[in-house]
Amino acid sequence: MIRVVADSTCDLPKEQVEEFNIEIIPLYINFGDQGYLDQTEISRQEFYERMPAASPLPTTATPGIDMFRQAYDQLAGDGATQILSIHISHNLSATVDVARTAAKETASAKVTVYDSRQLSLGMGYLVQAAAKAAKENKSMDEIIAILDELNTRTYVFAALETLEYLQRSGRMSSVVARLGNILRIKPILKMHEGDPTGERVRTYERAIQRIIQLVRELGTLEQLDLVHTNAPSRADELYQRSIELFPAGKKPISVDVTPALGANIGPGVVGFSCIAAK
Repeated sequence: MIRVVADSTCDLPKEQVEEFNIEIIPLYINFGDQGYLDQTEISRQEFYERMPAASPLPTTATPGIDMFRQAYDQLAGDGATQILSIHISHNLSATVDVARTAAKETASAKVTVYDSRQLSLGMGYLVQAAAKAAKENKSMDEIIAILDELNTRTYVFAALETLEYLQRSGRMSSVVARLGNILRIKPILKMHEGDPTGERVRTYERAIQRIIQLVRELGTLEQLDLVHTNAPSRADELYQRSIELFPAGKKPISVDVTPALGANIGPGVVGFSCIAAK
């Protein structure tokens, strides 16, 4: 039996996590010297309420090797013979490296670690696809092949309020370097196959127009959903402006991005996560 593990940045709704029996390992959110397990010891709502007044700004940290190893051993004890551990892109976090170290130290079951090369719901799509395939009794090789193919068609586009949070966090340094140090712009973050890239425009309206255009350029879509950081009204407005792009018959979800990512991109972010059709 294959079980799927993911970290809390995958942003899958709780219902899907429970339906596919996915094990979620939380990252850490730090307010000063106080650390909290993402979505376990601090909720999205509490995080975003505290964030504006926080000084210094909150930071994030990867789970320790022991946390991964304990999760793997527990799943083995529950009957798993193989474990597929899927994590946020190595370009954005060291989480996948910690998972690989823990996998090497786990003797209770064979653990395969997969770099999603994605973030947020883009990673969530891969996690869900893997868990569904495991439920259908597909082999590990078959599941990895499914993920590799799906990865080529998975994209995340988001309009950020500012570069400030990316700069202060030290994350996504390549994006910051490409965009420059100008804070009075509206950055656009793009994620595809592990490569975080960016564009910059001068107004929020142009940023929204641009991410809509980026999705439209993908052509027919298999899946299209909304992501935001504590900005549900902006996400709803984005949906209304782009409703013709959403696949017919598929109800989109609107995900409030986990604090483990929100700490690095800031509040007020809105965007799309999508899968292009084959």
